[in-house]
Amino acid sequence: MNLIHRCLCRSSSWRKVLDRFVVPWAFADVQLGQDVLELGPGHGLTTELLRSRIPRITALEIDPELTAHLATRLRGTNVTVVQGDASAIPLDDGRFSGAVSFHMLHHVHSADLQDKLFQEVHRVLRPGGTFVGIDSLGLKSLWMRLIHMGDTLTPIEPGTLRDRLSAVGFEEITVDTNSYAFRFRARRPPTSGSA
Repeated sequence: MNLIHRCLCRSSSWRKVLDRFVVPWAFADVQLGQDVLELGPGHGLTTELLRSRIPRITALEIDPELTAHLATRLRGTNVTVVQGDASAIPLDDGRFSGAVSFHMLHHVHSADLQDKLFQEVHRVLRPGGTFVGIDSLGLKSLWMRLIHMGDTLTPIEPGTLRDRLSAVGFEEITVDTNSYAFRFRARRPPTSGSA
């Protein structure tokens, strides 16, 4: 991420948006269970908000510097921080009761890698586990292009997401939008194997 984006993603104003709007919208009417994987926590603002709601969190972060900083800050809590790529998750099959992704999917380098990420999340979820995510709309706007200058920006078209998640084996898929973002929920079938 560039400097502007890094500053924004660790700001108190972004934390307020996450606390008031993003996390409550993601968690409305959903139970993720006791052991949840968070993809791409970055500076850990969402991790901080989640850790009072979820007994165990594994935060998977690709950036080694952010991983080290977050691991130090959250040492001794209910959060385990792991450095790794969400399109090749370095964790066991069927381990997690739920998985979450907050405003990180557009940072994945290509649609193919996003699809690999979806497949990997399906693999590491237990049968019946739920995957919940939120990402930004309007990623083609001038503002979004500016804050992503020099960064990866791979927008997801919400209308394609149901088919993409279904293709890797998820079911009970819902995709909703508001003026700023879209959210999705998908469930690994209770008795299925990997896709």
